[in-house]
Amino acid sequence: MKELRVYHSSDSFRKPFFVCVDSVKEGEKVMDILRFYDWFLRENHIKPDCSDTRELQLLQRYNKKSEEWEEWDIATENHYFDDVREYLLYDKETEEFAKMLRSQLEGGKP
Repeated sequence: MKELRVYHSSDSFRKPFFVCVDSVKEGEKVMDILRFYDWFLRENHIKPDCSDTRELQLLQRYNKKSEEWEEWDIATENHYFDDVREYLLYDKETEEFAKMLRSQLEGGKP
């Protein structure tokens, strides 16, 4: 079973949906896709402006019978992060991916 997933919930939907991911970086890319897709829908008057929630979740196993999904966070030697974007702030690949998505939505080409 995957231990990371993206949680996405929107006022437009009754139930949230989940996307399993292999890494924090992949989770951020999925959240970027969802964020820009929601932006595209609003900009093109397909979906009303509403509140969307996205977060990376980590499966916590407490023992053989007890496990639950919790919001992702990480403590490094010098910092504590509970925001994936802040954690990946200096990751060039993630930054370029977000720029490419934004460019497409603003009329550019991939």
